Amino acid sequence: MPWNKEIECMPVEEIQKLQLEKLRETVAWVYERVPFYKQKLDEIGIKAEDIKSLEDVAQLPVTVKNDLRDNYPFGLCAVPMSEVVRVHASSGTTGKPVTGPYTLDDMEQWGECMARNLWAAGIREDDIVQNAYGYGLFTGGLGFHQGVTRLKCAVVPTSSGQTQRQITIMQDFKTNALLSTPSYALTMVERAEDMGVDIKKLPLRVGVFGAEPWTTAMRQEIEERMGIKAMEAFGLTELGGPGVAFDCEAQDGLHINEDYYLAEVVDPETLEPVPLGEKGELIFTSLQRRAMPMIRYRTKDITRLRRETCDCGRTFLKMDKVFGRTDDMLIISGVNIFPSQIESLLLEIPEVEPQYVLVVRKKGYLDHLTVRVEAKQEIYDAGPDKEAEVEKKISGHLKGMLGISVRVRLVEPKLIERSEGKAKRIIDERPKE
Repeated sequence: MPWNKEIECMPVEEIQKLQLEKLRETVAWVYERVPFYKQKLDEIGIKAEDIKSLEDVAQLPVTVKNDLRDNYPFGLCAVPMSEVVRVHASSGTTGKPVTGPYTLDDMEQWGECMARNLWAAGIREDDIVQNAYGYGLFTGGLGFHQGVTRLKCAVVPTSSGQTQRQITIMQDFKTNALLSTPSYALTMVERAEDMGVDIKKLPLRVGVFGAEPWTTAMRQEIEERMGIKAMEAFGLTELGGPGVAFDCEAQDGLHINEDYYLAEVVDPETLEPVPLGEKGELIFTSLQRRAMPMIRYRTKDITRLRRETCDCGRTFLKMDKVFGRTDDMLIISGVNIFPSQIESLLLEIPEVEPQYVLVVRKKGYLDHLTVRVEAKQEIYDAGPDKEAEVEKKISGHLKGMLGISVRVRLVEPKLIERSEGKAKRIIDERPKE
């Protein structure tokens, strides 16, 4: 049953008791089976039996992405390859890919987490679900596929791309639910408009979006333009893929699957824990994974954690929508800037489309930021004076929000490359050292 009320509505004391038990088991598991973790734990003199409370997790060593790359491909695998039934991997665009091996038990757990996610989004057994996440090494396509299959829905595995065909299938198959990245959902809307198709008149009623940061403003944009409920799925390849945390009908924070993941938020500089409700870097420990458990994995995502009973009845810890990533953060004139801040503002400007890129260049010793954003067709057709007026308006708003001057350049509609997966929002044109 995808709605696991016994677990998802468990009293907090019982959840934490279960987490402590699973944390000890996981630490003992990796100590015996993964040389990397044995060495790390020996260096600080901690074993599983030393963990007396959940707060003791802060004494354990952190794991970072480079640790996975340094141990590529299977140096952190805790089981022999004869027990591995699937391997996923990240795109590896900034170095060696991050690999994710799974045992049969891991696959079962993943399917459970994804089914919870989709059920909470309102997807049911009689729905027709179009899965436009990329299939292959990326965890999105097959991860969501497992969840849909577990719900016994009809899954249409379109994968990403061939956008016109996606719209045609949506019409012909009478799709009820869409699974994709949020930026690709907007690409679909645009293509449907070009085809003369009003998505709002189709049976589509809900979408589950993830795999990239997206703001509340973008959620509202998708809901308005598609006429659906836009729900969220959160996860990472390093932790097994999507299904780590999810939206419910309240859309008031993401529920973390606490029986499978222990979450912390820390100061990204000192790694000291911060109190519930304060912003910091999100860290996860996987509690039941067998093939490649992660101990205190630094996600680089900035968010807040909240402990409160939701209107939906779930007692799982909540995380706020990710505010930004420490590795996406730009420092311009000494000011920390997240793309999500700029996106939220642009989506409030009626003269522009929700398609933009941030271009970083170096002038002298200083970094400069230019925001390229597509003008609405009528603004572009009105000519340079109107464009200059809108650019000045956006620049003024950005300066008021960020406290620094940012150059804004309107470009013609459809100029910025459309996403069929994760959108590329930052173009770094600074010379490589």
